Amino acid sequence: MTALVAHELYRFFHIGEDETFALRGVSLCLAPGEFVALMGPSGSGKSTLLSCLTGLDEPDGGHVLVDGMRLTRRSEAARARIRVTNFGILLQSGNLFRHLSVEQNVRFQLCLAGKTDDARVHQLIEMVGLSHRAHAFATQLSGGETARAGLAVALAVNPPILVADEPTAEVDADTESRLIDHFDTRRRAGLTTLLATHSAALARKADRIIRLHDGRVEDE
Repeated sequence: MTALVAHELYRFFHIGEDETFALRGVSLCLAPGEFVALMGPSGSGKSTLLSCLTGLDEPDGGHVLVDGMRLTRRSEAARARIRVTNFGILLQSGNLFRHLSVEQNVRFQLCLAGKTDDARVHQLIEMVGLSHRAHAFATQLSGGETARAGLAVALAVNPPILVADEPTAEVDADTESRLIDHFDTRRRAGLTTLLATHSAALARKADRIIRLHDGRVEDE
């Protein structure tokens, strides 16, 4: 049984007459309950891969399956329906509404799923170390605070698959430890977690590490 499958993903970009390959035939398979770290140097293709895996970007070749459903080569509306029921997503571009506070952003994500849970809202904000900033608007947050608030939003509905880009960047050791504990709780609950990270502490807790280099899976 698989939660997420990527088969031979290719992605390239044109800048003038130059062609840059971001992904060169990347394949991977994630099982329910797996906690996987995606590692590699800057520019190795990690962020592009996460965008393609979640249907936010279309690969130029290959395909992605989510819980057995094809995600690639479908309309944006179809991809959005698959995303909302299967993914919690934190990418570098953030996932906050600028005119809402941290608390309102998390609460709104729950409302989109038809849920109301004040206790969970406060629990998530405390877990990411932002209790003192719960009423701050997205525009008032630092870069690290924005990433942590975005992670709370991504985790709001306890998604079957969490995909996050550098979720523990710019956090202190205590906050990172709490987040790692939460990722471990997801694993025990049978929920899948894929994290692009440079954190050695987080990678040590993962079930396995997928290493990217120059758009290819170099080692696993």
